[in-house]
Amino acid sequence: MQYGPSPFSDNTPRELRKMDTCALYFDIGNTNTKIGLRGKGKGFVTYVLPSGEHLTPDAFGLSLVSILRREGYEPAAVGYCLASSVVPEMDQIVSAACARFFPVPLLFSPGDLSVPLENRYARPHEVGADRLVGSYAARVLFPDTPSIISIDFGTATTFDCVEENAYLGGLICPGVFSSVAALASGTAKLPRINLVVEKAHPEPGLSTSTSLSHGFVFGFAAMAEGLSARLGATLKGPVAIVGTGGFADPLSRVTNCFSAVQPDLVLHGLRLLHDLQRV
Repeated sequence: MQYGPSPFSDNTPRELRKMDTCALYFDIGNTNTKIGLRGKGKGFVTYVLPSGEHLTPDAFGLSLVSILRREGYEPAAVGYCLASSVVPEMDQIVSAACARFFPVPLLFSPGDLSVPLENRYARPHEVGADRLVGSYAARVLFPDTPSIISIDFGTATTFDCVEENAYLGGLICPGVFSSVAALASGTAKLPRINLVVEKAHPEPGLSTSTSLSHGFVFGFAAMAEGLSARLGATLKGPVAIVGTGGFADPLSRVTNCFSAVQPDLVLHGLRLLHDLQRV
């Protein structure tokens, strides 16, 4: 299984070849907004800020300025901004922040920058931008594998299928942390759930805490194994399984169903789309 630092090559576009220039990428989700920062000689670093309709452009923008300065850049050094978003309210906030603090506008994919996959969704505009961008990144990660299933453990757990160069659609299932929150809100006596297990296999819990942690961790591992196997049977083989999102790392310790784990798959997809554009 591939795991660790980004397995993608980083061919820095010409507008970022100056040491004092950088690019920002935004994976705007319902719970968090992941931020990727890229500059010549600095590698690719990521940060996470909370999403929320009560944020202001100034608050978000000042957080971005703090990130930039921590990495050695001034706001004027930003030469490119690209986002993938599933939260329309956050689009306005991030766009306004970029407009005020940086010399370049915020672009969106697939709106401003298309994803080079054939979209076979019945209503293509209904596909979440993160699902398309992540699927493209997974395709780049396994260019010679006929089919890919990308599993994103975010607010929802999504399974996205790619066959050759076509996005086929997928499944949307409950998310790990949203399921934990829903269970906790409806059960007054259940203890706080710790999603950490030290075993490689589930065991009958001798406490409510162990029962919950093993139930969630191994339950979602079984869902990943079972649904990827069932979906894979419908695709041209062999099939690569790519895990992403915040819970992919813990699950990779208790299941061998992943061919690769890349926690920031969507951010790397945005970076790859930037490479394609070559502005």
